[in-house]
Amino acid sequence: MPDRRAARATTPTPAGTAGAEDEAALDEDLMVRVTAGEEDALAALYDRFERRVYSLARRICGHDDAAEDVVQDVFLEVWRRAERFDPARGSVATWLLTLTHRTAVDAVRRGVRRPTRLVDDDRDVPSGPDHAALALAFYDGHTQVEVAAILGVPLGTVKSRTAAAIADLRERLRLRDESG
Repeated sequence: MPDRRAARATTPTPAGTAGAEDEAALDEDLMVRVTAGEEDALAALYDRFERRVYSLARRICGHDDAAEDVVQDVFLEVWRRAERFDPARGSVATWLLTLTHRTAVDAVRRGVRRPTRLVDDDRDVPSGPDHAALALAFYDGHTQVEVAAILGVPLGTVKSRTAAAIADLRERLRLRDESG
C-alpha cells in the first residue's frame, strides 16, 4: 500500500487547480513522507491543516493557550506516529481532526479550564465541571448531547452539572443582590 501512495507525485499542485481527489492524494503523499521522517513534509502538512486543527481545538478547549497546546500535541503525535494513519479508514483531514478532537477532550479532562466569562457587573463566572458544561451549552451553543461528547461524560451527568451550575449562579446573584 505505501508503494501505491509513494508512486504519486510529491510536489504540491498550485493553489486553486487541485480538485478534492488531488488534495487527498497530496495529503496522503505528505503522510507517506512524514512516516519516512521528512521534516519538510510535516511542515507542509502543518501549513495545510494548522488553521482547521486550531479552530476545532479552540472550540473544544475554549481558549487560545489550550488550543495552541493541542495543536502542538497533535502535530507532535503525527510526527511520532504517522504510521498509524490508514487511508482505508478515512482521509488525512478526518484523521487529523479526530486526533485533534481526542487530544482537546483529553486536555479538558486533565483540567484545562475554559476562561471565566464576565457577567454584566464585571464579576467572573466561576469555573469547574458544572460551569464548563453550562458554558459549552449556553455560551458556545452546544446541545447537551454534544456537551456530553466533548466532556466525555454521560448525558445525565451533563444535565446534572448544568442544573447545578444554574442553581449556583442563581444563588450567587441572589447574594449579590442582597449585599448590593
